Amino acid sequence: MGTVSKAEDTSSLEAYVREGKRKAFELGNRGPIQFNDDGTLDQAITDAFWRCGFYVLEGALNAEELSDLRADMDNALERAPFTKDATVDAQGRPAIGSELERPSFRFAKPLSDPYGGTNVTGGRYEAKMSEPAPPVDAPDYVINSIGSPLQIMDSCLRLYGHPQLLAIAASINGPDFTPFTESVIVKRAGLGPSVAWHHDGTTHWDSPDLDEGTHGFNFMAQLYGSTAENGVWLLPGSHKLGKLDIKSMVEENGSDRLPGAVPMVCEPGDVCMSNRQALHASFANTSPDRRITINFGFHRRRSVLNVRTVHGGQEVVYDEERVRERSRVIALAIDARHQRFPHEQRYVYQPLEGEEEANRWSDDTRASILKNYNLKDLGL
Repeated sequence: MGTVSKAEDTSSLEAYVREGKRKAFELGNRGPIQFNDDGTLDQAITDAFWRCGFYVLEGALNAEELSDLRADMDNALERAPFTKDATVDAQGRPAIGSELERPSFRFAKPLSDPYGGTNVTGGRYEAKMSEPAPPVDAPDYVINSIGSPLQIMDSCLRLYGHPQLLAIAASINGPDFTPFTESVIVKRAGLGPSVAWHHDGTTHWDSPDLDEGTHGFNFMAQLYGSTAENGVWLLPGSHKLGKLDIKSMVEENGSDRLPGAVPMVCEPGDVCMSNRQALHASFANTSPDRRITINFGFHRRRSVLNVRTVHGGQEVVYDEERVRERSRVIALAIDARHQRFPHEQRYVYQPLEGEEEANRWSDDTRASILKNYNLKDLGL
């Protein structure tokens, strides 16, 4: 075989993107949030979500909330460690979140794949992604993600209490749904690293009770939109197929551009809900457009209770007490949101109904409930 020229490679990528976008808009899995008369998620949305493995909720965030989120995000990025392993920001001030037990910011080399082919999170990133050469003036490291953002950005906490999104979580996972974890994906224009093909779930693949919703789902709120070039790609329907042999799929394809995958194309303020068992990835962002996505997810309670897993390097059991304590952040977020948007209908979280006073948003509960809340995450 002859050597593939740069022009041919670019053409191939452009064709892959063009075909992926065409397929994405033919799936019939996007539109505004709608509910049935009984408050459950509109059946057409529910059906499309389970058919495809994801759904784009168009215009889910209003302009005021989007402005709050962008302002908080700009502040967090300005106050972030100036590079990997730093404890101060670019102006020499203590970095935001530096007082927390676990670092908030994760860094990677520009346009790299920091996880593919490694043992990170149990080796779920089985195959390495292609790594374009970064610009000659690129920094040594860029922010790749922000972990547990609810405790460093109040607007993210309020987003977590969004009444319509929580109602969707109840429709999909039952009214006693439980938390997962939260993060912000940061894809700088021309520099953003890739995330290798993977399933999010790690714990239940061999369970006799496994079904297409066992590992829950994520909401992905888009602050500046998501394009085929900088966004997440997903293989529709793959959430129904169990644990796939990703490494073999990539090797047999001869490329990380898996056939049949489609991009999650979103406008600013859209929120994409994505099944955590679906196969997905994002390519290195060589485009001129940045992407900032706030991720937060939820589980079925029955998937979580009494699960034994490793968290923070230690084996833990997700017993009733741990689930309850971690779930208090939902109640706290609901109250924080109500204080910011008092005319909006407030969501009632069934497992903690009647405990609103104990979970009132204040400086005291910021310290007692929210600070280091991620030490009690419920990862599956």
